[in-house]
Amino acid sequence: MIRVGIGYDIHRYAAGRRMVLCGVEFPDEEGLEGHSDADAALHAVTDAILGAAGMGDIGDHFPPGVEAWRDADSGRLLELAIDIVRSRFTLVNIDLTIIGERPKVAPRRADMRIRLATLTGLPAERVNIKATTNEQLGAIGRGEGLAALAVALLEEQTGT
Repeated sequence: MIRVGIGYDIHRYAAGRRMVLCGVEFPDEEGLEGHSDADAALHAVTDAILGAAGMGDIGDHFPPGVEAWRDADSGRLLELAIDIVRSRFTLVNIDLTIIGERPKVAPRRADMRIRLATLTGLPAERVNIKATTNEQLGAIGRGEGLAALAVALLEEQTGT
């Protein structure tokens, strides 16, 4: 059986924080506010995978109020989420959209794709990353933060 999950995350910009998307640092950009490293892209992917498996969301497994997850590497959280679903499901592909006026994703897209493929164990051709602006509309368009939307496809393993 095929299962589809959607993940969404949004974070506001925060001075003094590192900007990390898909585990790739954007050194000249203001970072995002959050309990972990605030990698909105990986948070959306994690939620999409957990959602497709019917296993809750990132907050269920890695609650923001728990000190152990403070400044956590979101790549590690994604790997742990994949471990949770691995006994019943195989990850087939990921499609990710980053929504924000900044940073410019195109110059780092290949690095992000390779990093996301490495974290998930997928071949790079099964990982797609896109970016768009919010056309200066709403909080994202005013440059207050950025969002990410992800879709994950899982295939239930036979005999489970």
